[in-house]
Amino acid sequence: MDTSSNNAAATIPLLRPPPASLADVPVLRRSQAVRGALLLAANYAALFAGSVSSSLLSRFYFAHGGADRWLATLVQSAGFPVLLLPPLLSARRRPFGGFTPRLVLCCALLGLVMGLNNLLYACGTSYLPVSTTSLLMSMQLAFTLALAAALVRVPLCFANVNAVVLLTLSSLLLALRHRAGSSESYPGDATGRDYMVGVAATLGAALLFALYLPAAELLYRHGKFTGFRMVVEAQVIMEAVATAVGAGGMAVSAGGKLPWSGVDPSWELSPAAYYAVVGAAVMSWQLCFLGTAGTVFLTTSLHGGICMTALLVVNVAAGVVVFGDEFGPDKAVAMILCLWAFSSYFYGEYKKGHKTSWYEDQRGVLDPV
Repeated sequence: MDTSSNNAAATIPLLRPPPASLADVPVLRRSQAVRGALLLAANYAALFAGSVSSSLLSRFYFAHGGADRWLATLVQSAGFPVLLLPPLLSARRRPFGGFTPRLVLCCALLGLVMGLNNLLYACGTSYLPVSTTSLLMSMQLAFTLALAAALVRVPLCFANVNAVVLLTLSSLLLALRHRAGSSESYPGDATGRDYMVGVAATLGAALLFALYLPAAELLYRHGKFTGFRMVVEAQVIMEAVATAVGAGGMAVSAGGKLPWSGVDPSWELSPAAYYAVVGAAVMSWQLCFLGTAGTVFLTTSLHGGICMTALLVVNVAAGVVVFGDEFGPDKAVAMILCLWAFSSYFYGEYKKGHKTSWYEDQRGVLDPV
């Protein structure tokens, strides 16, 4: 017998070494990648639908006689027991099991920031026309870029800066079209002191929202978040604190009376329309905040900020469709700038050529919610 051939055959492994974990099996990796893409697409959809609908409903509320700014603050966070708690309580895993006291405290602090942001945004939208609000809110992208670079060390590149510049120019173009005697109507006569209050409130909202995005990303990275389920749990804590801020302010402003007596006396439509608008606003804001949190968790805070700023242009287009607002050449140019910014940003992401796959970067994200 030829022993040399037997020895050579013995050195040839008959089987590949087993994978270190089931996640390393190629078929399972492809399945997880598909799930990740679907999860990201779902968050994009929630962000898009929630942002556009909540903006339109806020405008509708104040345009038709709504005057309760604390209610407009409260509806932005009060819907979490309806949308977020049921899937957590119905799961087999105990909710909030991975949260330490320090992590709960961090979520509560972010919830306080969210509550103050909600109040400032409600004040701004009650005083200012939509074009001016777009101008001021576009500043959140510049704030987000600076804070993301400082807090989470987001690398700055030409694609990011170019997208920021183009989207800011787009919002500027929309805002600068506002002039005295414009045919676009908006609630209230914001002049003098009220106008300055609206400007200060909206700038404050832009700054707080820009702080929230990178702070949330920092929390997800260093808080040992094992998956998207923990993002939802953190969102429950944040929105519970934000709801407490809105409810507390409403109670204090009532001066010993019932915090909310129902339909505003100045409301111009039917009571059924009032409750329908309030209820729809509650759900739309939940979609907006959940989509924002999911987008930041799965991508970056800068990416989430760019998406939110781009939606300011989409909100204007939705206003044209829903309210019949005027759509002139300036708005068309703004839409072109928006598309240009997105093309620049995503082309820059493509050119980066990540050494690791998206799934490898997000391993652990896709646990069941």
